[in-house]
Amino acid sequence: MKYTAVLVGNRTSAGLAASLASTAAAAASGRDLRWLADGLAAEFDLDAGDHAGPEAAIRAALEDAPVDVAVLPAEGRRKRLLIADMDSTIIGCECIDELADFAGVKDEVAAITERAMRGELDFPEALRHRVSLLKGLPLGALQRAYDERVRLNPGARTLVQTMRADGAVTALISGGFTFFTALVAAAAGFAFNRANTLRAADGVLTGEVDEPILGREAKLAALTDLAAQNAIAPAATLAVGDGANDLAMIGAAGLGVAYRAKPVVAAAARVRIDHADLTALLYFQGYREAEFRA
Repeated sequence: MKYTAVLVGNRTSAGLAASLASTAAAAASGRDLRWLADGLAAEFDLDAGDHAGPEAAIRAALEDAPVDVAVLPAEGRRKRLLIADMDSTIIGCECIDELADFAGVKDEVAAITERAMRGELDFPEALRHRVSLLKGLPLGALQRAYDERVRLNPGARTLVQTMRADGAVTALISGGFTFFTALVAAAAGFAFNRANTLRAADGVLTGEVDEPILGREAKLAALTDLAAQNAIAPAATLAVGDGANDLAMIGAAGLGVAYRAKPVVAAAARVRIDHADLTALLYFQGYREAEFRA
């Protein structure tokens, strides 16, 4: 199997210097250095039979430079299905924590969220507990939280629009809530979205969520179901997320990526985005910046 190494810098800071890219390529005995975006993203071919050795050599050559590295099979890089987590992946916040702020319980809820995303708590039980603390919150707080707190992460819309334009199926799958996934999916351009549904009565939240709760296994099921429905091979799927409930889909995808992830996820995923924005997922697939859709 032949491999291609991809290097992506941080768009808003240092980028990727040509000298650093050349040094990394030489360290892994790479050849044919090509720029996907001048001063930001580059790739080169490898003759090695696996990814581990070249990746270690590249990371050693980069030292502490803020550059993300992916060593991937050269064939089949462009994926036909994108499954993305929402909170702290496609958007920059945890929606339930922001709702909790309006309910006056943000510190308590955020602490539970952090532990659940680290894999320290059972996700469904942790979600039920957090939602119970929102009982009595007016429904208007949901729209206010979206308007005031929810923002797409850099590169999110470009990622989704570019893959859709290239014929990929795109889905936003969240352990959060349908109120937010519907709005975020529309803003970013996802074709599908799935999440949990908050219960309400008389204009306020009841403190309950519809069962069954969408968590780790449901995210995996969404990936496999959408792939089967669209006759997409597992190798042609891409999944990205940051929390423990994303581990199953990241592990099952042809390209599973940890984005600014919790330690348990970063350790499990072979590909990580620690420095670049979400357009790194396009560079990993071999897209050039000239092909991006905004």
